[in-house]
Amino acid sequence: MARGARPPRRADPARAACLAGAIRSSGRGVNENLYALIQRAAARAGATPVFVENGETRLTYDRLDAAVGGWARALAARGARPGDRIVVQVEKSVENALLYLASLRAGLVYVPLNTAYTAAELAYFIEDAEPALVIAPGHLDLAELAGEATPGEFETVARAADDLAAILYTSGTTGRSKGAMLTHRNLSSNALVLKDYWRWRPGDVLIHALPIYHVHGLFVALHGALLNGSTMLWHKDFDAEAVIADLPKATVLMGVPTFYVRMLACEILTREAAANMRLFVSGSAPLLESTFAAFEARTGHRILERYGMTEAGMICSNPYEGARVPGTVGFPLPGVEARVADDRGRELPRGEPGVLEIKGPNLFAGYWRNPDKTAEAMRADGYFITGDVATMAADGRVAIVGRAKDLIIAGGLNIYPKEIELAIDAVPGVGEGAVIGVPHPDLGEGVVAIVTRADPSLDETAVLAGCADLARFKQPRRIVFVDALPRNAMGKVQKAALRETYRELFSR
Repeated sequence: MARGARPPRRADPARAACLAGAIRSSGRGVNENLYALIQRAAARAGATPVFVENGETRLTYDRLDAAVGGWARALAARGARPGDRIVVQVEKSVENALLYLASLRAGLVYVPLNTAYTAAELAYFIEDAEPALVIAPGHLDLAELAGEATPGEFETVARAADDLAAILYTSGTTGRSKGAMLTHRNLSSNALVLKDYWRWRPGDVLIHALPIYHVHGLFVALHGALLNGSTMLWHKDFDAEAVIADLPKATVLMGVPTFYVRMLACEILTREAAANMRLFVSGSAPLLESTFAAFEARTGHRILERYGMTEAGMICSNPYEGARVPGTVGFPLPGVEARVADDRGRELPRGEPGVLEIKGPNLFAGYWRNPDKTAEAMRADGYFITGDVATMAADGRVAIVGRAKDLIIAGGLNIYPKEIELAIDAVPGVGEGAVIGVPHPDLGEGVVAIVTRADPSLDETAVLAGCADLARFKQPRRIVFVDALPRNAMGKVQKAALRETYRELFSR
C-alpha cells in the first residue's frame, strides 16, 4: 500500500475515498482529476485529429470535450455516480477510448478487462469489483450506450490526487487475480514524466496498435498522445504490414517485442519506410538482443526498451538521449526510487542480483479489498516488492533477470532462467527459448528449456553446446522443442502454463 494509506474497508472503499476527495478538492479549489489535464491539452490542440482510423479522421481535439461529455452524461443517466466502479470488457474501438475518458471525467473507477476472459472469469471480476455498471457481453452493450452519448456539456467531477481512477486486475497466473488500485496522482504523474522523458513534441503522431485494457495501451500510449495533443493512427489490432504502411505518416510507435519480430519478417520494413519515425518503444515483455540488433540493422533505429508493471505504470526506461543498451531497461524514471534487495529488504551491492523494490508517486494505492496481499507486497519504509529479479549497475542502470517466482532452486543452488535463455537465444537456428524449473526427484527442481526452431534441423546437441559456458548446474537437463511458446495478450511467455504442462517430465 502507498505510504500513509490505510487498508480499504469492505463496505465501499472507493466511494468513501472519492467523497472525501471531493471535499478536499472543493476546499482547495483545485481539481486533480486526470481528465482536467487532458481537457486543457485538447483545448490547445484545436482542430488536430485525435483518432484516424483506416485513413478517416474519427474525431478532432476541438470536438473531443463535447464527445466525452456525451459519454459521461450517458453513464450518469445509467446511474453511475462518483466513486462507483464500471467494469468494461469490449473490443478496442474509438468508442471504447471515449468511454474510458468519460469514466475519468465523471469521477468513476474504470475497470478494464481482457476481452479473452471467459464468462466464468468475468463473473469473478464482477463479484469482486461490485460495479455500478458492466459493459460486456451479456450485460450492457457498448453500442447501446453509444446511442445515448449525444455530444454536449458535462462538468468534470472534482477529484483529489489520491482518489481512485482505475482498478486493473493482475494476470492471475499464480492464483486469483488481484485488483491494483490506481489513483489520479499515479496516472497523471507517470504520464507527465514520460511526456518529458521521451521528448514528446508538437506534431508527433502515434501509431496505436496496442489493446486498451492494459497499462501499456490504455495509460502509457493513450495518455502520452492526449497530453501532447497528438494524432493517433488507430489500429484495432496489430497487423505488421498495416503498421509498417503507417510509419511514413507517424513519428512514434509503442509496442511489445512481438510487434518488432513480426515487422522484421516483412520485406517492406526498410530504412526508407521508417525514415519519418523518431521513437520506437518496447515493453511488457523482454526484448531479445537479437531482435534489437536486427531492427537497428534494418531501420537504423535503436528501440527504446522500458520497464513497468500494473501496480506502478512505468518504472524504468532507457534514455531518449544516451545509450540504449540491449538487455537492460535503463534507469529509474525521475521521481522513482529503486533498489535491488535481498528477501529482507536490505539493499544489495551493485551488480548482485536480487528483487527490485520501488517507490514513488506512480506506486498504486494497494490491492482492492485485499489488505493482506497489500501488506505482503510492501516494506515498512514504503518500498514495493516488484517480484522481479534484477541487477543494478554502478551508474544505476537496471537489467531484469527474471521473475522471483521463476527462480529455479536445484540442489540448493539458485538459478536465474534469464541467464540460460540468453545463451540459448544466441544459438544459430533457435527461434526463442523459455527456461523453467519442474519437480525433480533428486534435485528438487530440474532445469528444462522449451525451445522454438528458426531452423528445422536444430537439435538438442546444438542447444546444449550453446550452454556449455554456463556452470553445469545451470545447464538444461531436458530440451523440449515446440512450435510456439504460450503467451498472454501482451506477449509475455506464460511460464506458469509451461510448468504445469511439463511438471511430470522427470517422473516419466
